Amino acid sequence: MTSMDVFLQQAINGLSLGSMYALLALGFTLVYGIMELINFSHFNVFMVGSMIAMLTLEALGVVGQETVMTGLPLAAVLIVAFAVVMLTCGALGVGIERFLLRPLRNVKGPAAMITTIGISYVLFNVVLITLGSDAKNFPNPLPPIKFEIGGAVLRLREILIWAIAIILMGGLTYFVQFTKLGKAMRATAQDPEAARMMGVKVDRVVMMAFFVSSALAGACGLIFGLYYNLAKVDIGFAAGLRAFTAAVLGGIGNVPGAMLGGVLIGLIESSAGQIVGTAWTDVVIFGLLVLVLVFRPAGLLGRLAPNKS
Repeated sequence: MTSMDVFLQQAINGLSLGSMYALLALGFTLVYGIMELINFSHFNVFMVGSMIAMLTLEALGVVGQETVMTGLPLAAVLIVAFAVVMLTCGALGVGIERFLLRPLRNVKGPAAMITTIGISYVLFNVVLITLGSDAKNFPNPLPPIKFEIGGAVLRLREILIWAIAIILMGGLTYFVQFTKLGKAMRATAQDPEAARMMGVKVDRVVMMAFFVSSALAGACGLIFGLYYNLAKVDIGFAAGLRAFTAAVLGGIGNVPGAMLGGVLIGLIESSAGQIVGTAWTDVVIFGLLVLVLVFRPAGLLGRLAPNKS
């Protein structure tokens, strides 16, 4: 394999990783843009989504590349799985906001952020107790189709991940920019009190932000399982930390910035692993983050919503 083939293969791998990180980073940036809250429970909402996706695929009878119980075609299996996991994780996000975070909305200080850390540990331990700590084989209905591009290999799973990520990110962009509720989200991010006086139902907007961000985390959990063919209780921390880094790198509160940051982190992780070894990958990623924050604290694209303090 020539150096160009290696570069192309790492670009394919990096774009796949970056697509997942971008979806997770969008969840962080949506909530922060509206509430200026770093939602650490997002880490393990993603993990719960991966587990729900695994159980859903098993319930559909997926074994290897077959659906032995239902006989559904691949497209139908994936549509059902994505619908179930996104709706379930979205409902989980709404429950977290409505019952655990809304009572703290007017409390000054880090109480709400600390609460999200507690929620994250509760989700982690509930899954740990019920499903165990061992890595589980993720049922994968994707056929092992691959295409050779020079010496690089492009598999069907990468094409599917890119397509799903583009659809979800494009749909979110349209939702935020052109729908009535999306405009209400942007207004609330700019000035919640002014938005309230103009008739915007701020509580509904915040609830929808949690629903969308958690639904994206659930979709990312399913994509993660299809990509790595495993589900494990501790996957939330590593992937979530990189996604949070991506959101900060691109400009937290900035939807295009989260997408850009996710793709960059994926490409950096893939390239650094090839050049300096996987043991140094985190050093490169977080070292770059430090440099960006030192010289451009608002991130690469800046934050769209002004600070409300």
